[in-house]
Amino acid sequence: MTDRKFRTRLVHDGIRRSQYGEMAEAMFLTQGFAYPSAEAAEARFLDQGADEFIYARYGNPTTRMFEDRMASIEGCEDAFACASGMAAVNGALSSLVKAGDHIVAARQMFGSCLHVLKILQGFGVAVTLVDGTKLDAWRAAMRPETKICFFESVSNPGLEVVDIAGVAQIAHEGGAVVVLDNVFASPVFSNAVALGADIIVYSATKHIDGSGRVLGGVVLGTRDFIRGPLESYVKHTGGAMSPFHAWLLLSGLQTLDLRVRAQAANAAAVATAVAGHAALARTIYPGLIDHPQHALAMDQMGSGGTMIALDFAGGKEAAFRFLNALEIVSLSNNLGDAKSIATHPATTTHKNLSEEERATINITPGLVRISLGIEDGRDLVADIVSALSAV
Repeated sequence: MTDRKFRTRLVHDGIRRSQYGEMAEAMFLTQGFAYPSAEAAEARFLDQGADEFIYARYGNPTTRMFEDRMASIEGCEDAFACASGMAAVNGALSSLVKAGDHIVAARQMFGSCLHVLKILQGFGVAVTLVDGTKLDAWRAAMRPETKICFFESVSNPGLEVVDIAGVAQIAHEGGAVVVLDNVFASPVFSNAVALGADIIVYSATKHIDGSGRVLGGVVLGTRDFIRGPLESYVKHTGGAMSPFHAWLLLSGLQTLDLRVRAQAANAAAVATAVAGHAALARTIYPGLIDHPQHALAMDQMGSGGTMIALDFAGGKEAAFRFLNALEIVSLSNNLGDAKSIATHPATTTHKNLSEEERATINITPGLVRISLGIEDGRDLVADIVSALSAV
């Protein structure tokens, strides 16, 4: 069946059953694989088949099931599973550039992604940061030596939405590829391949797991790229995913659509309930009509997503009073979890940026990022509204 719907593929695609016919995906906790003969070992190293394995750092049956399922739901030819989301980002970027090359990247980005770009600069790769929401800025930054345009489809933590199709057209006209961090959109609201993204990166730690259990990442793209420069880079630098983590992530994928749609509904309910509150300078949610890229978000994702951001007029002191008054929403720096989570980016995920750098990407001292979970939306609204009264 080639026309199976998204939710069916989340449950069934990629399964490799052993001779025992197990219903749950099998977990192969092995670092190596035995060969029937020396000649067979030589043959496998010369020409590894699609269902043959050599070493867990190169691939594993459980990990391969996860890769195949991710490729299916994202609409890509292939995927490579990595040890974390940042291992996936690093692999996708580093496998494509060398000294003298140039990357254009959105400045609105997760702190660790910005740090990877700084590392690449240390190896002689030029990096230009632009306002990701301005297509003219992307166009002006392109050079003959530009190899990558890199951005988050929805920025972390400011929730700016970048025009994937617009940036892809500019990148492709200049001979560059689009590397897209699609974490906030999640595979549920992704239309990235159809919009022109060449390489898509996810932190599987977030919505894909959805239960705060494991680290994981995945890079998706053409088979030539995944099994060529990316696989060569990741398997030799050691960023491959654990089979145990792949097994847990396969389980997470089965409920991904159900969870993420419930989370997005809760995000919309909370954003609507608190918009205009006297304690807030801004309520930021792409699903609200006053969001600067609301129309683009609806066209690109069909949803406002699972995240909101609240910018407190009273700055850090007000934000901390709010955070400390929450009862259901947990304080942590993860996102995409079944449990709702609130974060103060200026003192946690983006603390290593200078005050000026944070201001450039609209991370104020009063900004709070909230990842909505699958709790009852009425309880979440009540908890957040109650915490606002403490400000």
